This record gives sequence, C-alpha cells and structure tokens, in this order.
Amino acid sequence: MGKKIKTRQVHKDIKMLDKVVISTEHMKRTYVRTKDSAERTPESQNETPAEYAEKKLSHSADIAVHETAHQVRKQGRKMANTVKEIFKTTTGKGTIKSTAYSIKTAEHTARMTIKTTQKSEKAAQTAASTSIKMTKKAAVAAKQAVRATEQTARTVAHATITSVKAIIVATKAMIAAIVAGGWIAVLVLIIVILFGGILCITGGDNSSTVNPVSAEVEAYEPVIRQYANQYGIAEYVELIKAVMMQESGGRGSDPMQSSEGGFNTRYPRKPNGITDPDYSIRCGVQELKAALASAEVESPIDMEHIKLALQGYNFGNSYISWAKRNYGGYTIANAAEFSDMKAAELGWKSYGDKQYVPHVLRYYSLGRIPTGMGSQAIVQIALAQEGNRGDVYWSWYGFHSRVEWCACFVSWCADQCGYIESGAMPKFSLCSAGVDWFERKGQFRDASYVPAPGDIIFFDWGNDGSINHVGIVESVTGGKVNTIEGNSGDKCARRSYSIGNSSIYGYGCLCD
Repeated sequence: MGKKIKTRQVHKDIKMLDKVVISTEHMKRTYVRTKDSAERTPESQNETPAEYAEKKLSHSADIAVHETAHQVRKQGRKMANTVKEIFKTTTGKGTIKSTAYSIKTAEHTARMTIKTTQKSEKAAQTAASTSIKMTKKAAVAAKQAVRATEQTARTVAHATITSVKAIIVATKAMIAAIVAGGWIAVLVLIIVILFGGILCITGGDNSSTVNPVSAEVEAYEPVIRQYANQYGIAEYVELIKAVMMQESGGRGSDPMQSSEGGFNTRYPRKPNGITDPDYSIRCGVQELKAALASAEVESPIDMEHIKLALQGYNFGNSYISWAKRNYGGYTIANAAEFSDMKAAELGWKSYGDKQYVPHVLRYYSLGRIPTGMGSQAIVQIALAQEGNRGDVYWSWYGFHSRVEWCACFVSWCADQCGYIESGAMPKFSLCSAGVDWFERKGQFRDASYVPAPGDIIFFDWGNDGSINHVGIVESVTGGKVNTIEGNSGDKCARRSYSIGNSSIYGYGCLCD
C-alpha cells in the first residue's frame, strides 16, 4: 500500500504541477496572440489605431495576469488537499520519508511555479506598459506632425493667395494691352507677372510691397476701363486707379480731382467743382493721357517717364516741359524747386504736392520692379543740399537750438521723398534709434555689406559699439563708398570711405 501511494501519488502531484506550467505557458501564448491581434485590427472606426492598441493591450494583459493567478491558486489548493490526504492514510517511516520528500519536491516545484508565474505576470505588465507608452508617444508624434503639416499648408496657401492676387492685377493690364495692340508692352508685362508672382511667394520688405487701392476705387474700375479704352490708354488702367487712390481714395463727387483741369468744360474750374463722378473720371483719364504723351511714356513700366507724367498731372503740363528743358526729366528735387517757384509767383503758401510721385506709386502694382539702382530719390534730395548748414534740418525736426544734426538731415531727406509717410524709413534724431529701427525690420547689414545708392550708412568712430554719425550712400565706385552727410564739418558734405572701413558700423537698406 505504501508503495502504491509513493509512486502513483507523487506522479499525480508532478502531473498537476505540469498542468500549472502548461497553463502558464498557455496564458503567455494567449497574451502574445491577443497583443498581435490588437495591433492588427481596430475595434471601432471611431478609434484611432493608437487608442485601440492601448486599450486592447491593457485588457489582454489584465486577462493574462488574472487567469494565471487563478490557475496557481486552483492547483495550489489541490496540492494542499493531496498532502493532507497523504498524512491521513500513510504509516511507516519509509512512507513518511518518501512523502516528506514528495512534499518538499512539491513545495519547491510550487515555489518555482509561483516565481515563474510572477515573472510572467511582471513581464506581461512591463510589456503592456511599454507598448502603451510607445503607443502614446506615437500618437503624440502623429498629432505634432499633423499640426506642423497644417501650419505649413496655411503658410503656403497664404503666400499662394497673395501671389495669385498680384498676378490677377497684372493679367488685367496684359489683357488690356493685347486689346490695344501693344505687343511690346505685353512682353514686358509677362516678365512683370512672373517676377511679381515670385516676389509675393518669397516675400519682400517695405520697398517691394504695394498698398492696395480702396474698395471705392475698385468699384470704379469698369468706368475707368471704359474711358481708358475710349481714349487709347487701355494698358494704363492700374496707373489711373493709383492716381484716383491718391487724389480721393475713390470718395466724393470728383474722385479724379479733375475740376481744375483743361478738359473740364461743364463745371466750375475750382476744387471739387465737378459733381458727377463719371464726368470726373472721363476728364481725369484725358488729363493723364495728355501727361503721358508729353512725358513720352512708352509702356506701363517706363517708370522714368511715368514719374514725369505723374508730377505733371499734379502740377500741370507746364512742369513737364520745364523739367525736360532744365533737368532732362523728373527728379524729386526739381519737383520741390518747381513747387516753391510757382508758390512764390502766385503768392501762395504752397503749390501742389512735392511728393506726389512717391505717393501715387505706393498704389501702382507695376511700378515696384527692383532695378538694382537703389533709392535714387533720397540721393538726389541729399545732393541738392550740399554746402547747407544745419538750421533747416534741426528746426524742421522740432529742436529750438542747435543739436548734432546728422540724423535730422537724413530724416529730412527721407521726408522729402515721402519715405517716412509710406513707412519705408523712420524719423529719427538719434543714430542708435535709426539702427534699432532697421534691425527690427530685418533691413540692417554689417560693415562687410556692399551698399546700394540710397542706403543709410552708420558710423562708430571709436569702435566701441556706439553709433556716432549717419549719412546717405551716394554711390559705390572703385572699392569706395561715396556718401552725402549732414553735420560733416557743420555742413552737408560729400565723403568717401573704403568698403569695410573700420569706422563703418553698418547700413540700413533701402530700395527705390
């Protein structure tokens, strides 16, 4: 009987332990299969793959852990009952020893099984936790990628829309030119369209942007186009719109301010004498056509002659003949001279708008093609001041007694060009304030830069980081930077420096 108990009962215990191990292995395989399944098949179309995997892994891990613990407890209870039964039915030292050995073996095997199960449980939890963390990270990364893609798409879309608007404006002018038979102008306009599209996409500073005309001006476009076609200047619709924008913004009964012009034969020739907007546009278009012809304008981007025509529209055609005879064409300096001359002749406080040309060109989409020639207007103004003392400039700025006036001089020249009003340059009396402004705009360059005419040059005489002086770049020739400066020997004077001179602090960049 002892032999029977010894052999059969111990084998039975080992089989029971084997079942625990097998059950544990089964649970592990179940966990692995469940994990794989979770990664492959989303439970709901409303869940993202990351959310489904996270939920499924957690659920599968819980099932595996609980099932394993349940099997260990179940088999442990069976083993304990078996051991108790052995003590009840067994007598004799040999049997007790064998049984004790069996018990020890069973206890050891049980402990090993529990440890193995605990390790499996830990491994399952770790794997589940790691997978969940990885899934969460993947989800976060995916969200970030989506946000980045959305931002990029918005940026590209904005640039594209801006570009398309610019191209539409130029295309209208091109169509008008085709109708008028101006094929040379058409070829030039195609270049403008291409360049304008690139400029809008890549971006540009203040010098390359154009202010839009108002909704009121846009509303008059059909009437403008009608009279432009009628009087043979169909390709200049955008220029007419720019003139109207400067004259009235499209408001009032005389939007082209053509009451005082020679083509008004119906209404009093006084400011705002015309009370019919349609008639105002008709007269204004004829007035501008006459100015374009007198100035010998060849195309919508013949800016040298367009500037002469525009100032003639404001001053009257007598300015055009006077400027051609005395200066060969328009400069902002001779516009100011003519205005002062006429005001003195008539006994008026002022005559016309000295900065009419830059004012109009703010709104002219075809007048902003970079030429690489720099800001010639401010150079011409500055050169006309050579030899002058500083009282004109510092008193204009608002000082009641003499100050170091080099920055006042530069600001005065910028104001004469309309640059301050248009936002292309700041008004400043401290050199450091000018540098700060250009730096904020991203338009400041260090001394290694090769400047263009019209750029603003800043000096640091002591090489100690303080800005002591400022002037205007006239030209760059033979490795020299030629300037016109105020408060140089207490007068406006021309100077020259080698490019990269140690006293040059840097440049504020402008473009005409």
